[in-house]
Amino acid sequence: MVSELSDESVLVTGGAGFIGSTIVKQLIQNGNEVTVLDNFVTGSIKNLQDIVSELDGSSIDIDDQIDIISGDLLRSDLEDLLISKDIDYVFHLAAEPYIPSCYDRPQEFFSVNANGTLRILLACNEADVERVLLYSSSEVYGTAQTEAIDEDHRTYPQSTYAVSKLASDRLAFTLYHEQDIPVVILRQFNCYGPRETHPYIIPELIAQLADSNELSLGNVEASRDLTYVTDAARGATKLINCPDAEGEAVNLGYGDDFTVEELAYMTAELMNHDDIKIDIEHSRFRPLDVQRLCCDYTKAKELIDYEPTVSLEDGLARTVEWYEQHGEWTWEKTLEDQLWSET
Repeated sequence: MVSELSDESVLVTGGAGFIGSTIVKQLIQNGNEVTVLDNFVTGSIKNLQDIVSELDGSSIDIDDQIDIISGDLLRSDLEDLLISKDIDYVFHLAAEPYIPSCYDRPQEFFSVNANGTLRILLACNEADVERVLLYSSSEVYGTAQTEAIDEDHRTYPQSTYAVSKLASDRLAFTLYHEQDIPVVILRQFNCYGPRETHPYIIPELIAQLADSNELSLGNVEASRDLTYVTDAARGATKLINCPDAEGEAVNLGYGDDFTVEELAYMTAELMNHDDIKIDIEHSRFRPLDVQRLCCDYTKAKELIDYEPTVSLEDGLARTVEWYEQHGEWTWEKTLEDQLWSET
């Protein structure tokens, strides 16, 4: 049975982001030495401060286990960083991830998501890194053509973001075969939980329902497969430690899908709304929107015994509770509030 990564030196690009910070927390708990590389444009130092606070009082010596570097994936000397920190494993999450932004900034999305991946993979090859986990997306599949999407499902990206992620995947596949770069491609279906850095559907619903019982939404018939973030992090830390996953794409998800309308009513009930009013705003509809995504995680189960442990109901309750305790999402803060300053 494959275990989670432990007692290794690990780099997490995008480690101040939503999923990245949760992986960082998991790695620290497992005894790894972690270096975070983030430009702090969408990721937040507050996310890392939160995980330190959550681990405070434990037997973990956090100061000796985490090193935070503010740097740009496209400009940093990645090879020097990997060698100087004696990095064994790399989780590559740094990306332009928010689909609505790709319509206005397609060149930036391609530059970061494709060229950024190329730079980190080549640097890892030069630095003799043991293994790289490339964080990809279920968006590369497009709308599900089968009941659940496995890794043999066609790829049919329906946004510039999805095209850039598929290009990143193909780079990884090709470099694995051409140069024997040890890379695993994790195709994550939608993820939710504390510390979200963009207004995806769950944090958007919670933020709107915190103020009233009226919701402004787009395509409420679209459905998504939603994984609680700790399940995603646990799967990632096991997958990177699986030699049989090298050169493979592996899905991680929940195994069931829910419409936006269903999610709205579930969230409203958790936030004590007896009834809600949904206003459909056509400006919120995406061009070529993916109508349905549902994960078949059979391959992950075979490779790493993956199984989601947090139900949607429980995960939503945890997420609502976190929001009520903190009062806002990272994406609701100003950039000035997010900037890192040493004191």
